[in-house]
Amino acid sequence: MKTTFFTLLMAFFATGIFAQNEIKLLIRADDIGSFHAANVACIESYKNGIARSVELMVPCAWYPEAVKMLNENPGFDVGIHLVLTSEWSNVKWRPLTNCPSLVDKDGYFFPMVWKNDNFPAGSSISEANWKIEEVEKELRAQIELALRQVPQVSHLSNHMGFTMLDPKLAELVEKLAKEYKLGTEANNLKYFQGWGRDAKPEDRIEKFCENLEKLEPGSYLFVEHPAHDTDEMKTVGHKGYENVATDREWVTRVFTSKKVKETIKKKGIKLISYADLKER
Repeated sequence: MKTTFFTLLMAFFATGIFAQNEIKLLIRADDIGSFHAANVACIESYKNGIARSVELMVPCAWYPEAVKMLNENPGFDVGIHLVLTSEWSNVKWRPLTNCPSLVDKDGYFFPMVWKNDNFPAGSSISEANWKIEEVEKELRAQIELALRQVPQVSHLSNHMGFTMLDPKLAELVEKLAKEYKLGTEANNLKYFQGWGRDAKPEDRIEKFCENLEKLEPGSYLFVEHPAHDTDEMKTVGHKGYENVATDREWVTRVFTSKKVKETIKKKGIKLISYADLKER
């Protein structure tokens, strides 16, 4: 009788019935490949911090370095961060394929997904006569290059939310994910507010820990963009978002904070990745 009860108990644990009181948190570091300072900070956020998934931007200048770093850290779960925009003023990205409907007169991706008053008319995908077949060709090229070079790719995500522009784009990404046997962004996770909108950079660690303490059982997602405040990042920005270097330096500080890590441990929060969700 005892053996039977013990066997049933172990089965319940294995099926996750007793895991319903767990707090699970997926910390996602976006935009590895975009800049050297972002590459270094994303890896640091994994090796010395709380990030468990990272989103890789294939068409960007620092992609080759990101590939090298990710291959040196095979435990870091990777998503292909599909790119159709090039938002920064002082650096621009081009597509991997010939897709005239997705680029400006100089051959760069448009800066924005939606029309933005901080940019001249014609600066967004929404204002262009984009063609779904060209989008598919470009996204396939990005996916296939990353899959050839990074073994631990588990999922797809999209830069600047372009799948919300049109249902056809969301359907296309879902189709590609199934074809390449990859996951997509986890819509069943609750959004964790992190430090909130109004916290000063130097207050972010405290606010992040306060909000961690408030978490109830469930599964949560937090997305941010680690980088370091270097001379390189000081050149990065656009009208409406000029303090990129400082902003992203403090993301890295939160992700690698000793206090944050101690709070997560004390609260019993389980850090997860997209790969964990896919396996489940």
